[in-house]
Amino acid sequence: MEHNSTHLYLQIAETIRRQIASGDLKPGDKLPPVRSLAEQWECNPGTVSRAYQALAEDGLVVGHRGKGTLVTPSPVHSPSSVWGWASLVNRAEQLLLEAMAAGHDVSEVETALSVAVMRYREMLAEADTAGQAQQGSAQGEALRFAGSNDLVIDLIARMVSERSPDHQLSVEYSGSIGGLIALARKTADIAGVHLWDEQTDSYNVPFVRRILPGRRLVLLHLVRRQLGLMVPPGNPQNVHALEHLAKPDIRFVNRQPGSGSRVWLDAQLKRIDLAVEDIHGYDHEVTTHLAVAQAISQGEASLGLGIYSAASSLGLSFIPLTDEKFDLVIPEPVWRQPYAQELVQVIRSERLKQAVTAMGGYGVEETGQEVWIS
Repeated sequence: MEHNSTHLYLQIAETIRRQIASGDLKPGDKLPPVRSLAEQWECNPGTVSRAYQALAEDGLVVGHRGKGTLVTPSPVHSPSSVWGWASLVNRAEQLLLEAMAAGHDVSEVETALSVAVMRYREMLAEADTAGQAQQGSAQGEALRFAGSNDLVIDLIARMVSERSPDHQLSVEYSGSIGGLIALARKTADIAGVHLWDEQTDSYNVPFVRRILPGRRLVLLHLVRRQLGLMVPPGNPQNVHALEHLAKPDIRFVNRQPGSGSRVWLDAQLKRIDLAVEDIHGYDHEVTTHLAVAQAISQGEASLGLGIYSAASSLGLSFIPLTDEKFDLVIPEPVWRQPYAQELVQVIRSERLKQAVTAMGGYGVEETGQEVWIS
């Protein structure tokens, strides 16, 4: 796990925070010795020390010479503490003021914080393997989303919850085709798709007609987005086209079968007559754009296909290849429900458009437009 140590210390710190918040660790309790916890997490002692330092900066633990690291007698930043909440708000306000002083507007700061939360949840979901961080609340009425991964979906889920706490968007990233299959099986209410059809050179409608024949539903346009190659900063291997995937020094990271990105990639490889056997890492599959970006950022791969916003969130360079159309597929009975219309209002809001634009790599000129299919 050591290759992931940059994020691992955050996992360790978060685990201890939860133990303190739940009462499993009480004021005055001693934390495990650094070396002992390092063995448990299979990491270097320095990673654990960094986690303990983060907890100390939060006021949750304190080091005593000869006694080790103890939970503070009265944790001033405990999640259940009024003072802790006030401190958190003050720190957030400080970040906002610093960012605005640097020339950013409120929409950009809000989006940056949202992306940071998404990246953290992605890391936790990968570590937990269950991916529970991507799921919506079970309370109240929940629209079940299944389909393609995009940072915009996480933004929408948060805004829906803020607009109407009783209405939630439960998110499961299963790929574009997986989303349509979930609609066919009625295990989802909404699907997110960006499926390019080679025969018609169009997006989504041909796949919807094939997988959901005879169903009356609406394609609600979400965004146009840039799809391209994500590479380390500065593009050290001088990659500029899909043909370069066959370079001997390339280590590729792929998306899972059924994802819109994988459908597009396989069609393009066929067009340029590039065999998958010639691509080192073609079988290295992950399920989200952020996971592709993280694999490159952490040195597990040197090249991947994904969206601009995921690349920029981790400071990667990006080579655009195409613009794709991302739509939500909503059956008519679901569309007529009040909680679905809450979702539609969020999507058509200027707040969402401003937040999406701030991430870069998206077009929102047609966001919210609907096309009906029978």
